[in-house]
Formats: sequence, structure tokens, C-alpha cells
Amino acid sequence: MTTLIASSRDYGALVQEDRVHSAIFTDEQIFQDEMERIFHRTWLFALHESEIPNFGDFKRIQLGRYPIIATRNEKGEVQLLINRCRHRGAQVCEAARGNAKRFQCWYHGWTYDTTGDLVGVTGPEAYDEDFKPEQYSLAKVARIGSYRGFVFASLAEHGMSLDEYLGPTKQYFDIMVDSSPTGELEVKPGVVNKTMYRGNWKQVGMDGYHPHYVHMSVFKIFSKRESTTGSAVGAIHLEDPFADASKSRTRGFPHGHACLDFREQRRPHGVAAIEELNHTDEGRKYVEDMVAAYGQERAQELIAWHGDPHLGIFPNLQLIHDHVRVVIPISPGETEVLMYPVFLKGVGQSINEKRLRAHEAFYGPAAAGSPDDAEIFERTQRGLLADAEPWILLGRGIRREQVDEDSSVAGCISDEITQRAQMQEWKRLMTAR
Repeated sequence: MTTLIASSRDYGALVQEDRVHSAIFTDEQIFQDEMERIFHRTWLFALHESEIPNFGDFKRIQLGRYPIIATRNEKGEVQLLINRCRHRGAQVCEAARGNAKRFQCWYHGWTYDTTGDLVGVTGPEAYDEDFKPEQYSLAKVARIGSYRGFVFASLAEHGMSLDEYLGPTKQYFDIMVDSSPTGELEVKPGVVNKTMYRGNWKQVGMDGYHPHYVHMSVFKIFSKRESTTGSAVGAIHLEDPFADASKSRTRGFPHGHACLDFREQRRPHGVAAIEELNHTDEGRKYVEDMVAAYGQERAQELIAWHGDPHLGIFPNLQLIHDHVRVVIPISPGETEVLMYPVFLKGVGQSINEKRLRAHEAFYGPAAAGSPDDAEIFERTQRGLLADAEPWILLGRGIRREQVDEDSSVAGCISDEITQRAQMQEWKRLMTAR
């Protein structure tokens, strides 16, 4: 579908075992090549299927350089249509979301249905007999795949399957999805926190080294809170999860995926979390339904983990605490981040309300967590432009890595395994032919 931009750069030399060159964060040509070689070649997260549940529901999204209409056709199938009229190239959908059975181009009135078929041409008598409307459907994303409601897309016609791409990270999706007793999530497209920062998209990563410093004031506040149920943010602060002595781990997976794994640190608190839930009728019902769905042991673990996989799927998705995070590169020095709170199906209203309040407390526009991150990303970007000494060190913990049974590379929570995993996949994709 796309062609590579010619480049004489040796991208293999820009990423070494324990360091990367700062040009990969600041250079315009590198950014353009990233769009072609990464965002137009590998799998990208598109949306959660619950965002467009009904026939005609749609949402505009961005995949690399491509504006996309995500919609459902009459058969209930998710369609990812390139938002470009086949006549003169104008976008046929301008609304951010809604419900429509037809998409009509504002320029000359060509009209398409929810499958992308051209169903209306203005002044058809002016076209000769060689004009075939069926040849002018909206172009579609080459491949679509999904896992447990998370819809992914690839603009490349050929490549590895989504199952191979996600690999062992699927168990971390399960942690979030199975925090619902029905195994279903709801993501509302109109409920979103948006952050725009003046920095590179690769700065959004899984980093267990920074919280003691960037979020010091926030952690002091959360450490004084007694109630943790429904709030993964509160839960991880029952003791310091970011100390090297913690049971928390940092993990790097094949294909650049990474996570901060708090499962072992949280598991002992399952009983306490259940006891707190049992103080309310809806909390008690939630516990009963979780046990009925998954059994006592698994239910206790899921409740302890608070549905938080803290997972990054390269290059544009993170599942953190109570939300889905989507990373949208704009330029080498500008990035948009969208954060969608995740609601559980099959639970009482108070459970979801508490999850939403927890999300707002750390990630909302009036909170300190996300603004802290955006500020440090911008400071980093300004510093990267001063490249007299261009190499960035990512070597923390490199000599104490271990390979686990699930093929992940694991280490202490503050080790930079996650950054190394992401940068090695960046290198693989940027040098692939």
C-alpha cells in the first residue's frame, strides 16, 4: 500500500545494546521513515469494539498518516475505511463520532455506505459507460484483527499474524478484561482525556525508574489514602512498588512490547481487597460474581490486580490502570495522547464510578500524574536538541536480566528492559527490507 522513503541513514547504527542516538527523537527524515516503516507496516491498535457497538456507529481515528473511519456495517462487522473520497480525495467524514448509514463527500456529493461501497454519484449521466461505481469504493485497511474486543489494523497486505504479534502479552489483556465477571469491557468514545505535548512519541513508554522523582508529590498523597479498592493507583502504594527490593518486575517481550508487572506485589493483598468490597452491597455482589465466573483463587488474584496489566503494545497502545491509552505521532517534536477510561460490564454502578474517580485522580486534566509526564517529556525533548553528546544511555540493569518461561526478559522494576525492548523493535522495523 505504501512505498518507503529513500534514506541513506544507517538506522542499525543508531540503536546499540545499551544506548540510542538522540537523532531518532528529533530528526524530521527519521520521523517520516518511521511513518512508512513502522506505522504503515506493523500492527496498530485501532479501537475497542465497544466504541462502535451498533450498525452505523462510527468513530474517526488516525493510523499513521491515514485518516480512518471505523464503523459497523449491516452485518455487524467492524470496517476500517480510509477517509478519502475516491473522486477528488476529500475526507467524507468530518464528525469525530456518531451514527450514520451513509457518508457523503462535501465536495461533490459522492456517497458511500458503511461497507465503503459507492452508492451515490451526483450527475451520473456525465460519466461514460466505462465508469463502474463498484470500482470506486472507499479503500480499506489491508488487514484487521482483534483480541478480546481490542481491534488492531495493519496497512500492510502481508506480515505476521496478530496472534504472533501479540504473543505472550495476551495474558495481560486478560487481566484487564477478566476484571469484569462477564469478561466484557466498555470503552466510551466520548469519554476521553487528551494530552498534547511537545516531544517525541517514543518518550511514552513503560518506565519504572521515574516515579520516585517525577511523581514524588503525587505518591505522597496516595500513600495517605486508606481505601484502595477499585483504584490500581492506590493499590500499588500499599508498599513501594518501585524499589528494587519490590516483587514488581519490568518485562520486555518480542516485537517491542513491554510491561511493568505488579502482579506479585499485589497478589498478597487480594484478601484485604475482597474484605473492603464486602462492605457494600454492590461490592459484595461483584466478589460473588467474580468467584462464580472464575473460581475463588483466580477471582482473588484478579481483584488484587485491579485489572491493571500496565502493558505497552508497540508502537501505539498502552493498557494502564483503568484506561486505554493511544499514542498518535504528529511530528518529531509533537505527540497526542488519548486516554479512554475502561468500564466493566456486569458490575454495579458504584464499582465503575470508583474506577473513573481513580483514573481522574492521577490521569485527569486536573490531576498531577499526566501533567507531570507531559512536562518531563517536553523538558527531555528540549534537552535532546542539544546533541553535542548525542548518545542516550538505556543500560540500567542490563547485566541482571533474566529470561522467563513466557519468553519475556525480566528484571527489577527500575531496570530499563522496557526501553531496550522497544528500541530493538524500532531497529528491526527500521532496517527491515
